[in-house]
Amino acid sequence: MELLVMAYALKTSCAKNIIGVIPYFPYSKQCKMRKRGSIVCKLLASMLAKAGLTHIITMDLHQKEIQGFFSFPVDNLRASPFLIQYIQEEIPLYRNAIIVAKSPAAAKRAQSYAERLRLGLAVIHGEAQCSESDMADGRHSPPCVRNTTGHTGLELPLMMAKEKPPITVVGDVGERIAIIVDDIIDDVGDFVAAAEILKERGAYKIYIMATHGLLSADAPRLIEESAIDEVVVTNTVPHEVQKLQCPKIKTVDVSMILAEAIRRIHNGESMAYLFRNITVDD
Repeated sequence: MELLVMAYALKTSCAKNIIGVIPYFPYSKQCKMRKRGSIVCKLLASMLAKAGLTHIITMDLHQKEIQGFFSFPVDNLRASPFLIQYIQEEIPLYRNAIIVAKSPAAAKRAQSYAERLRLGLAVIHGEAQCSESDMADGRHSPPCVRNTTGHTGLELPLMMAKEKPPITVVGDVGERIAIIVDDIIDDVGDFVAAAEILKERGAYKIYIMATHGLLSADAPRLIEESAIDEVVVTNTVPHEVQKLQCPKIKTVDVSMILAEAIRRIHNGESMAYLFRNITVDD
């Protein structure tokens, strides 16, 4: 709301351009319709446009298609070069590592890391993972059937309930360093469960790399008590308090690329340099 109020104040003061720098775009996970719920990310995009913003700089949107919600340019910067550099410089014997996707949905991101680091890829699949599409939205659909004497309606075939297989790791992680990559780490339950199964399969060190470290609720305590050796996140979200609670949390600074993006836009220079070697899958 503060951002919307400030943007509207600038708009009514006849500002030529209003550029919002939002490293972590909120509600980015709510970019798909679940049952009969709303697409909150689209609503937020409309509110920002109505308030007067003409450009947004953000980093690692949950889905790249979110850029289509906006009626003005969006620069979706990437944190992966900084995280890859951290892996190469700070993880000893990273050549013996394997990139792990904690669910099939995260496999594309993990594949991008694996190809750039020339490492193997493993995917965790099974009942420990919760699908976003199965989350209840608090409504009953269809509504309760009323007693009527009229037409009963068509008898539509019922959709079979999903049944997930037992948890499995597709790929060999034995005697390897496992590096789990994702874009957001908030509720760490899935990551802790993934770390446990990787330990059972023989991984001797487990790292988690994520762009946005929300780490809400008791996430620091769960990380400290888990089999995870280190959680590496960028500073798109402040997490100084969580670092004091858990020494396993490390921070990678990405302010350099955000500052360069601001400078280039201010001077009217091309942004293409910041997206060099970036592919659709990154």
